[in-house]
Amino acid sequence: MGIEYDQDKLDELLRLTKDNNRILHAARRSAWLGGIFKLIVWTAFIIVPFWLYVQYLAPVMQQMLKTYEQVQGTSAQAHAQIQGLQEALQKFQSMYGGGKTQ
Repeated sequence: MGIEYDQDKLDELLRLTKDNNRILHAARRSAWLGGIFKLIVWTAFIIVPFWLYVQYLAPVMQQMLKTYEQVQGTSAQAHAQIQGLQEALQKFQSMYGGGKTQ
């Protein structure tokens, strides 16, 4: 009792096998391309903000710090001038008024 193969069934099996192989190759290719796309997107999410910071935000921040330091210097100069004025006023009072009231 031998197994007899029907040619139509064999052709159908061959067709299904080829179709399955084609589907598997397409799925593997899609997974590979999807992985590459994800890598590119995540790299962009990491690199683009850093690049924007270096190109645009860092120079602005440096300028702001420079301006802040200038304001601090001007404030210190004004404070020194006010102290000098107070000392001169005290000297003037001690020389001419003596700080005495009647």
